[in-house]
Formats: sequence, C-alpha cells, structure tokens
Amino acid sequence: MVRIALLVTGLVLLAAAPLVGVVPGPGGVFFAAAGIVLILRNSRWARRRFVRLKAQWPRAGDFIDRILIRGSAKRRRQRAKEVAAN
Repeated sequence: MVRIALLVTGLVLLAAAPLVGVVPGPGGVFFAAAGIVLILRNSRWARRRFVRLKAQWPRAGDFIDRILIRGSAKRRRQRAKEVAAN
C-alpha cells in the first residue's frame, strides 16, 4: 500500500512540474526530479523502461543518473576510475 502511495505521489509531482515551472525559479526541475525518483524506486516497469532508455541513449541515461544521483551511476564512475588508474 505504501509503495502504491509513493508511486502515485511521484506521478503527481511529475504532473505538477510543468505547472510549477511557470513560477519564477527552478521549482519545476526539483518537482520533476523528485517525481522521477519516486517512480523509479517504486515501479519495476519504469525501471525496465529506464534501463532500455539508457541502453538506447547512453548520454541521456548518464545525464539523468547524474541528476538523480543514482547509486548505479556512482558505482559505474568509480569502476571507470579504477580501470583508468590501472
């Protein structure tokens, strides 16, 4: 039940982002980021779609990972640093 509530909250935040975006300041970006985080953490379908997006457009996927500060992006960057150091 909690997971569904968080998913719905994420959808509401994502839907509200364009509305908040017209207000001066970067509020819409934060609403969108929070909504995407909640959706990705609570929806397997959304995670699978996100993985496909990252495979299809790696630069966009890396950019989104950096914005959302995802753990997978941190691990990937750390691994890349270790490989480059060796």
